[in-house]
Amino acid sequence: MTRRTAPRKGGRWIERWEPEDETFWKETGEKTARRNLVYSVLSEHIGFSIWSLWSVMVLFMGPAYGIDPAGKFFLIATATCVGALVRIPYTFAVARFGGRNWTVVSALLLLAPTSAAWLVMEPGTSYGTFLLVAALTGVGGGNFASSMTNINAFFPLRKKGWALGLNAGGGNIGVPVVQLAALLVIAVAGAGHPRLLLGAYLPLIVIAATLAALRMDNLAPVRNDTGAVREAVRDAHTWIMAFLYIGTFGSFIGYSFAFGLVLQTQFGRTPLQAASLTFIGPLLGSLIRPVGGALADRFGGARITLGTFVAMAAATTVVILASVRESLTVFLVGFVALFVLSGLGNGSTYKMIPGIFQAKALARGMSGVDAAAYGRRLSGASMGLIGAVGALGGLGINLVFREAFLDAGSGTAAFVTFLAFYAVCCALTWAVYLRRPSRAMISTAGTEAQPQLTSV
Repeated sequence: MTRRTAPRKGGRWIERWEPEDETFWKETGEKTARRNLVYSVLSEHIGFSIWSLWSVMVLFMGPAYGIDPAGKFFLIATATCVGALVRIPYTFAVARFGGRNWTVVSALLLLAPTSAAWLVMEPGTSYGTFLLVAALTGVGGGNFASSMTNINAFFPLRKKGWALGLNAGGGNIGVPVVQLAALLVIAVAGAGHPRLLLGAYLPLIVIAATLAALRMDNLAPVRNDTGAVREAVRDAHTWIMAFLYIGTFGSFIGYSFAFGLVLQTQFGRTPLQAASLTFIGPLLGSLIRPVGGALADRFGGARITLGTFVAMAAATTVVILASVRESLTVFLVGFVALFVLSGLGNGSTYKMIPGIFQAKALARGMSGVDAAAYGRRLSGASMGLIGAVGALGGLGINLVFREAFLDAGSGTAAFVTFLAFYAVCCALTWAVYLRRPSRAMISTAGTEAQPQLTSV
C-alpha cells in the first residue's frame, strides 16, 4: 500500500516506504534498512550498558559504603523498574519525532545518568542519592523500545525475526560489555576507581548520537496511531505475549543485573572474582538472540518459544540442586544455560508479535499487502507495552532475590519460584499458540493452514 506524506524539514525523512514490495526492497529498501539497523544497534548497545550500570557499580561498593546485599539488590531493582516503565513513552516517541531524531535524543539523554553517577560514586554518599541516580539510568532501558519499534517498521515480515533479533542482540550485548569493562577497571586499578569506567562511557555516548544524526533516517509513513494503541491494549494477545516476554527477557535482564551480586553473596566471591564470571552469561545470551529470531523465521516462533521454556525449567532445576549442594561449578553451568536459553526465547517471542497480528488480518479477509501493513501497525503499537511488562520481570527477579537472601541468606527459594513461573509459561505457550483448536481460533494453525506465514 503506497502512503505519501507532505515533505518535512529539519531531518532526514523518507516519504515512501514499502518493504513488502519485493522490487522496492531489492532496489532501495534493503540497503537503507540495513544502514539504519547498524546505527540503531550502536545506540541501543550504549543504552543497555548504561541501564545495567548498577549491576557493576555495586561490585565497586565495598564495606565503606555501608550498604548491605539487600540494599544493593534494591538499587539494581530501581534501575530495572524505571527502565521498564519508560519503554512505553519511548515506543510512541518514534512516530512522534521520527526514528532517527529520537535515536539522537535518547542517546544524548544517557549523558545525565552517567555524569550523575560519576559525581556521586564515593563512600559517604547517602543511600537516597544512590537510589535517585540508579533511577536515572532507567532511561537506557527505554532505548530498547524505541529502537525495536523503529527497526520493526523498516523490515518486511519475512526478515523481521532476523532483523529484530540482531537489533536486540546487539543492544543486549551492552550488558556483558559494561561488565567486562568493569572487570578491566577492577583488575587494573582496583575496586576503588569506578569513575574510570563512567568516564569511558561519556565520549561513547556522544559518538553514538553523532553517528545516528549523520547516518539514520526517519520514516514519514510511521505515525502515532491512537486507534492502533487502543486496539493493541484491548487485544488479549498483547498481554499474553507480554507475560511470555517476562519469562524470556525478564529472565535475561534480571539475571544479568543480579548475577554478580549473587556470586558475591551466596558463594563469597570477591568483586574481581565475581566480575570475571558475571559477563559470560549475558554475552552468550546476547549473541544467540539473533539465532532465536532466525529459528523462529524458519520453524515458527511458538515452537521455539515452548522448547526454550521447557529447557529453562530444566536448567533452573540444575541451579536449584547446585545451590542446595553449594557447588559453584554446577551452579555456573546451569546459570549460563539460563542466559543462553533466555536469549533464544527473546528472539523467538519478538518474532511472534508481528506474525500474530498479520495472521489475524489474513483471517479477516485482508489482502497480503494490507495484512502486512496491519501487522506492522498493531505490532508497533504493542511492542512498547510488551517490552515494558517483560522488563518488569527483571524487577521481579531482583525483588525475589532480595527477599530470598533476607530470609535465608541463599537464592535457592528464588530459583524455586522461577521454576514454577517457567512451568506456567510452557503451559500458556502450548495452550494458546500450539494446541490445534486455539491455533484455529486466531487463524494461526501454522505452516499447514498458512504456508506463507511461519511467524507464530
